[in-house]
Amino acid sequence: MPALLACPVAAMPQPASSFRVAIIGGGPAGLMAAEVLGQAGVSVDLYDAMPSVGRKFLLAGVGGMNITHAEDYPAFVSRYGERAGELRPLLDAFTPAALREWIHGLGIDTFVGSSGRVFPTDMKAAPLLRAWLKRLRENGVHIHTRQRWLGWDEHGALRIAGPQGESLIDAHATLLALGGGSWARLGSDGAWVPLLAARGIAIAPLQPANCGFEVEGRSAHLRDKFAGAPLKTVSLALPGSAPRKGEFVLTATGIEGSLVYALSAPIREAINRDGAATVLLDLLPDRTLAQVASALARPRGSQSMAKHLHRQLKLDGVKAGLLRELSDAATFQDPQALAAAIKALPIRLLRPRPLDEAISSAGGVPFEALDANLMLQQMPGVFCAGEMLDWEAPTGGYLLTACFASGRAAAEGMLRWLRADRPTAAQA
Repeated sequence: MPALLACPVAAMPQPASSFRVAIIGGGPAGLMAAEVLGQAGVSVDLYDAMPSVGRKFLLAGVGGMNITHAEDYPAFVSRYGERAGELRPLLDAFTPAALREWIHGLGIDTFVGSSGRVFPTDMKAAPLLRAWLKRLRENGVHIHTRQRWLGWDEHGALRIAGPQGESLIDAHATLLALGGGSWARLGSDGAWVPLLAARGIAIAPLQPANCGFEVEGRSAHLRDKFAGAPLKTVSLALPGSAPRKGEFVLTATGIEGSLVYALSAPIREAINRDGAATVLLDLLPDRTLAQVASALARPRGSQSMAKHLHRQLKLDGVKAGLLRELSDAATFQDPQALAAAIKALPIRLLRPRPLDEAISSAGGVPFEALDANLMLQQMPGVFCAGEMLDWEAPTGGYLLTACFASGRAAAEGMLRWLRADRPTAAQA
């Protein structure tokens, strides 16, 4: 994507109030764009299909609202993988530090956790959203709920379906911020894909991101006894890659949790390429292979292997159960082989969990289809932002930060475009 244009947005020859902009989608990207446009004096109407806005945002905050990260900035940007280059200009314009200052401006304090994740002081999303919506209304933003976008009519007007029927909306510019394809019950259902495809926009297929994965089979014993059990202080790695330390959960069908989500992109791509992926689980990442082998080689006398593992390595519960499940009897008779299994236990993954269960989605509108203002090159006056763009990131703050940043960038791009070439309503 070309670098963002540097021209200022403040010196518009026409009064900003003469422009009417429609935003489709009331998630973080859409709301952030509404704020930028509203503060510039643009008349903003925001439409969302759900009974209230920010539903997925609120759900993300149920377990603690991880809003962004406080790690070294180049490392932060690298989390966006293949799309780091495209997202860098957007993030440079609204960094994690800037996002924290913006939150503080809403009267919400933040703190940095031990892992470098940033949270509101009360850990909740609801107070932040309430304060934000109050400010949006004060800036003149009109929010319309239970209004589903159906595309365009033959004249370019937006088709909006609500409880009172369908209406046609003319706007000087439109921002699509409809999210990805996960969590359909919260509004992210990917229904926009065929609408844009029908206009000739090549959409990268939506795929699960930040998701769990299924294994080939699992014994009834492991499933019944340990489904839902967390594996703490472990590491995972794809063969040939550096391990990541953290924790995840054993499920009835496979694995999921923060450590799995962090690796979901390369795991998914390996499955797409090879039909399956093998991850290597280190059950004791704080001990070397030599240390584990030495502990296992100590005489166990009449003790069972289970007691030996517990006594020498504190290895029991779900870790011991998974080790037993994925290792054969001969391995348990050889301390060196057993140590190797403990340090690199292979788990074969067959498929990601369904898209609608994923925290977020990969795929969407490619950056190559957009200009420097995040406007569709084939559809002048139509802009895109947020998760519906073709990028992905590890869960939590990385996802939210890029959604906020892209919403701001799209709004500023709309202002530049409106100033440069005053369009007619319904030009889309």
